[in-house]
Amino acid sequence: MLAPRWDAAKYLANSTGGGNPARKGAATFSYLTALTLSAKQGAEERAEAQHINQAFLVPQDTKPYMSAKKVPGQTAADPLHRTVSARRIDDNRKAAVKQCKRYWGPNYTSGGKECDEYPFASTYEGAAEHYYDPEAREFNFSAKPIPGDDNQAGGSILKSFYAKNRIIDGLDDGFVVKIVT
Repeated sequence: MLAPRWDAAKYLANSTGGGNPARKGAATFSYLTALTLSAKQGAEERAEAQHINQAFLVPQDTKPYMSAKKVPGQTAADPLHRTVSARRIDDNRKAAVKQCKRYWGPNYTSGGKECDEYPFASTYEGAAEHYYDPEAREFNFSAKPIPGDDNQAGGSILKSFYAKNRIIDGLDDGFVVKIVT
C-alpha cells in the first residue's frame, strides 16, 4: 500500500473547505482503481461499454485502422491518466470526430448519434496523444458513432468516477476500465 496523499484540486469536492481553509481538501490513498462500465442489456452506457470492449478484444476491427493497435486502460501496467487541460480534451475530441467523419461521413450524427472515443477525451492517452508525445503511436485509439444518450451516460459515469475516487490530473493517478458483459 502506498502512503495516503492530501489534495485540494479545484475541480474536486471540498477544494475550499466550505470557506474554512483548515478543512480544505481531502485525503486519499494512492491505488489503481477500475472504472466499471456495463455492456448488459438495459445499461444506460451499454453502447459505450460495447465500443470499449471491442477496442480491447478486437482492436484491428476499430476505426481508425492501425495494425498494431493496443489501446491502454486494460491492465495495471498500461493505465489511463486524467487530464483537466481544456485544450488537450478539446484536441482529443477533435481528433476523434475527424475519424468519425472520415469513416462514417459528415452525417454520422444522424439519428441522435455522437462520436464516442476511447481512450476518453479527458485522458492523456486520448486521440490526440501523438500531438503531445512524439513517442506515442498515431491512431492508437478508437472512434465510433453511438447513440448520444449512451455516450452522455458514459460521460456522466466517468465524471462521477473521477470525483468519487479523487482522480487528479497527471501521471501519478492511473486507472483501468473494466467492462461487465
